[in-house]
Amino acid sequence: MKKIGIIGCGWLGGHIAEKLSGQYEIFATTTSESKIKDLSAKGYHMTQVSFPDNDISETIREWEIASHLNAVIITVPFSGVRGAEVPLHKRAENLLAFLGDYKGQVYLMSSTGVYPDTEKEFTEDERLAGDVPSESIIKNRFPEVNVLRLAGLMGDQRLLKNYNISNLDLLVNHIHYADICSVVEKMLKNQVRSKVYNVVAPMHPNKEEIINAQKDLPYSGERTTQGRTISPSKLISELDYEFQYPDPRYFHLTNGS
Repeated sequence: MKKIGIIGCGWLGGHIAEKLSGQYEIFATTTSESKIKDLSAKGYHMTQVSFPDNDISETIREWEIASHLNAVIITVPFSGVRGAEVPLHKRAENLLAFLGDYKGQVYLMSSTGVYPDTEKEFTEDERLAGDVPSESIIKNRFPEVNVLRLAGLMGDQRLLKNYNISNLDLLVNHIHYADICSVVEKMLKNQVRSKVYNVVAPMHPNKEEIINAQKDLPYSGERTTQGRTISPSKLISELDYEFQYPDPRYFHLTNGS
C-alpha cells in the first residue's frame, strides 16, 4: 500500500486522512499530545511536532518516514490573515527541516486570501505561486508542488448559521471539506504535478441567502452581481471535476443538493 504523509492532522487534515485511509497508509503529524491516542486508534501513524515561527528549532528532527512516502500533504498555514500578506518564513523553514531530503510529491493547502480584496473575479493567473511569499518558499524547495488555494472552509458544524455574521449582502467564496478531499484524491490518482488550483464552490450566494437556507427560511432579497469572487473553472476543466457541493446554500445537507 502506498504511503501518504499529512502534516497537520487537524480539522481539514483529519478529513483528508479519513478520505484516503482505505487506499493509503497514513502517516500524520499533530501538535497535540491529546490527539495522538485518538488518531492512532484510527490506524494512523502519528508524530507529535510543532513548527514555530522563529529560528530553526533544535528540537525538530527529520521525519524518519519521509523518504518512504509517496506524497506529502501540507495543511499547516504559512501566512497570517489575508493569505500572503504576513508570510511565516521561519515556520516554513522548520517544516522543510522536518522533511529533510524528501524528494516525492507535495501538496500545499494555501488560501484564496492571496488575492486582493477587490470586486472582480480572480483566476489562478492573477497571482503566480512564485509571487506569493507563503507559497514560493515551498515551491522553491519542491518545484513540482501542487498548490490548492482553498476558499472558506465549511461543512459539519462549520455553517454560517452557527456564527455571528455581519455584512450579510456580501458574496461568499466557500468550499465544503468533502470537495477538498475529493480533489486531492483525484489529483493523487492522476499523479498531477506543478498545478495551482482555486478550490472553491462554483456558486457564490450572499451570506443572508446561505443563512436563510440553513434555517429553512425564504430569501426575498436580490443578490448583488458585484463582489470579490474566486473562479474554480481551471480546476473543473483540467480535472474534469464535478463538485459534490457546488452551492454553499446547501452545505448543511449530507448529499450536497
